[in-house]
Amino acid sequence: MVSNAANDNAYVAMDRRDFFKTAVKKLSKTAVKMLNEKLEKKSTQWLRPPYALPELDFLLACTRCNKCIEACPYGVIFPLSAKLGIDIVATPALDLLNKACHLCDDWPCVEQCESDALKYPETEDGKSIPLPKLAYVEINEDLCLPYIGPECGACAASCPVPSALSWDAERPVVVAEKCIGCGLCREACIVSPKAVRIRSLASVITADQG
Repeated sequence: MVSNAANDNAYVAMDRRDFFKTAVKKLSKTAVKMLNEKLEKKSTQWLRPPYALPELDFLLACTRCNKCIEACPYGVIFPLSAKLGIDIVATPALDLLNKACHLCDDWPCVEQCESDALKYPETEDGKSIPLPKLAYVEINEDLCLPYIGPECGACAASCPVPSALSWDAERPVVVAEKCIGCGLCREACIVSPKAVRIRSLASVITADQG
């Protein structure tokens, strides 16, 4: 259930969104590219829902209707705070630090998005839709029990993506090329703080560019 305050923020954001869309249309290609790069760097602070458009396109498309938030059966999607900026307020994000995306078969969050801010990628006829890339995941070897001595295996059966979580002896290893960042291994982790780190894809790209 979304609070009244969040709804009020959404109405304000809608006015700013319309202004934002109009402003972007008037920008040159170079200015749009610079704006996109700025937004991508800022987006290191959050994780978008499955099949989200690139950040600038997402902000232009998203109507802050909350339908994807309400559709999530696991309560993983939440509206971002106004503290992040009026153009960002009330847009949906994933709370993968505390929960996990369960990769629902019917993707209710995407199905409820009427503006195509969440949109399946186009595929060739007969080919299935690839899983979305949500986040970057890595094991903190200083906290993971099998790396420091005791046996564990709490995350062993948590990964829904074949071969995304492999094992070196009894130590879990995230295979970056296959991992989509759903966070289910983090949710299953029994240590505190969690031995599974979650980072936004934008933060990894920004670090590589730096």
